Amino acid sequence: MAQPFELPDFYVPYPARINPHYEEARVHTKEWARGFGMLEGSGVWEEHDLDSHDYALLCSYTHPDCGSEALNLVTDWYTWVFFFDDHFLEIFKRTLDREGGKAYLDRLPAFMPMDLADGYPEATNPVEAGLADLWQRTVPHMSPHWRARFAESTRNLLNESLWELSNINEGRVSNPVEYIEMRRKVGGAPWSAGLIEYAADAEVPEPVAHSRPLRVLRDAFSDGVHLRNDLFSYEREIGEEGELSNGVLVLETFLGCSTQQAADAVNDLLTSRLQQFENTALTELGPLCAEHALSPAEVARVVAYVKGMQDWQSGGHEWHLRSSRYMNGGGAAAPARGPRGLGTSAANLRLAAGVRGLRSFTHTPHRRTGPVPLPDFPMPYPLTLNPHLDGSREYAVRWAREFGLLDPEPGVPGSDVWDERKLRDYDFALCAAGIDPDATPAELDLSSAWLTWGTYADDYYPAVFGRPRDLLGAKAANERLHALMTLDGSLPFAPRNALESGLADLWQRTAAPFEQGARAEFRKAVGDMLDSWLWELANTAQNRIPDPVDYIEMRRATFGSDLTMGLARLGRGGVIPEEVYASGTLRAIENSAADYGCLVNDLHSYRKEVEYEGEFHNLVRVVENFFSCEPSVAVDIVADLTASRLDQFAHVVKNELPLLKQDFALEGEAEQALDGYVRELEDWMAAVLNWHQRCDRYTDEVLRRHFAPKTAVPAELGTSAMRILQAIGR
Repeated sequence: MAQPFELPDFYVPYPARINPHYEEARVHTKEWARGFGMLEGSGVWEEHDLDSHDYALLCSYTHPDCGSEALNLVTDWYTWVFFFDDHFLEIFKRTLDREGGKAYLDRLPAFMPMDLADGYPEATNPVEAGLADLWQRTVPHMSPHWRARFAESTRNLLNESLWELSNINEGRVSNPVEYIEMRRKVGGAPWSAGLIEYAADAEVPEPVAHSRPLRVLRDAFSDGVHLRNDLFSYEREIGEEGELSNGVLVLETFLGCSTQQAADAVNDLLTSRLQQFENTALTELGPLCAEHALSPAEVARVVAYVKGMQDWQSGGHEWHLRSSRYMNGGGAAAPARGPRGLGTSAANLRLAAGVRGLRSFTHTPHRRTGPVPLPDFPMPYPLTLNPHLDGSREYAVRWAREFGLLDPEPGVPGSDVWDERKLRDYDFALCAAGIDPDATPAELDLSSAWLTWGTYADDYYPAVFGRPRDLLGAKAANERLHALMTLDGSLPFAPRNALESGLADLWQRTAAPFEQGARAEFRKAVGDMLDSWLWELANTAQNRIPDPVDYIEMRRATFGSDLTMGLARLGRGGVIPEEVYASGTLRAIENSAADYGCLVNDLHSYRKEVEYEGEFHNLVRVVENFFSCEPSVAVDIVADLTASRLDQFAHVVKNELPLLKQDFALEGEAEQALDGYVRELEDWMAAVLNWHQRCDRYTDEVLRRHFAPKTAVPAELGTSAMRILQAIGR
């Protein structure tokens, strides 16, 4: 096919350098690949294939500072992973053999034992033999924690090839959010990040390895690697291999635009992800290291890890320009042996990238938006309301009054976020009644109270901590709230305000019936929501509109999706195996449902948040900034994404859930519990949509009333009279 688009100008802020041991690695890896049967006779590669791909050049660019032994080993790893990709393509993707592909993939984890003394099965193909060799050469240098993390990323890289195969079978192009999530696993960049730890002698200290800053750095790194690859590999993947997993094709399909426009949009997203990486490294790593009291040596390893990911981005770009595997005008000749100066790509710093980055910091608070027409919202799942709704409506008001949510906190400006009329307008029991249509009165009351407390806290944080930019105060409040959620059910200290009193009550009533494992999982869901509000406050302090990918992934926590889904999980006990909850299929079901609810909220709350509250944590505002488009265009894009996430939920339930049951041999009580959990997610989406359409929180008339200037109490009434008026809700 003719070249489908012109490659865009890339944002490459760091110079590419090459490892001086390049030629040695090139000779070594060819001998290694031939020794394990990957060349002549493999049916996949011949010698000229390996020479033209030149993975030694890739690794020499992406790991410019490591010694020859490390470079040889890393090059062998990349040779193996690319051989696996092409081997799986030839044997299973071209023949659309999912069953054979699954059996092939199921054997591979056995070649990555945590203890080398456990040994390996007998290898039956070059992929198995190569993996066994690489594993035993690598893991003695690394800790058990690294081994577990790297084995997991390798399994993800291998197993999610089935997702690609399923999409090819169905002729289905994924939606953008689904694609980004799955590409990280299929594309292998998290796996590459693990090899950076080895090659750069930069194993991440375990206390921070799973923290948000390190996760965001890995994810932004991964997205940068994959989106860059998508631009260079579009011609080969789409034209020659029949692939559907390419970001350019995904945006071309989703936006209904030309291939060139889609390629430019992918490049803009690539730039945004690289700038997300930079912002996280500059603003979040220092506080993280201080919070965990890392030693100077540990801090040095974290810094080396970040530098290693920067080197990989620049080196990977240079390799794509030179490798004949990709759309690059035929590729350039390999460099002369030895180090080079600054790569030509290093000078290619887009002015547009700088403009885009600056635009994220130019939000004008309380900008007038006017009414925003809402789209039609698809909802194929029926709404059923709990018959005890009216009783829970009154209970929610009594509970909020009892625990002080309707009173200002003495001495705390901005804490008078609610009064009784607002609470009745918000009608959280209506949402709970749709989420739990079969709940008992007590269960419905508890769900209503959780929704009440969660939304109160979500309103409280920006009012109390956001306006004065009090990030330390918010962090201190979070630490106390985390401490209240004890696994043994004890009360560690007396709550000092409505925020703490409400959570203490809800936590003890919710966690008491369940064992510690379930309590720990639910505590994590609540804690993730609390911590996500600190992320919002940090963005507010910088006046920084979030990157689209980071926003969507954090939105699930800020909206409390995991909290309410966690309540459903608690009710399932241990009937559904944890491995099923951790599977890609169930995560896709949960994430697509969560995103539907979050985006329904963003569409309804756009005017409330942007005009009345001065906020920008709303996907309509994020899309508006990213594409530099009018709000009406951003609304249409978010509406399309909302519908596509619902479609994905239905698709995965119909096509992938049966395979999950088959893979885990689920039947009887476990299968019924899993089906029941999926139905609860359907109820959740229907309830969230119904609540947004029927409650009085987002309509223009209600917004004018809720945000009207507060009328001062006449001085002659005095403070006692004022308290009486507040107590009866005025």
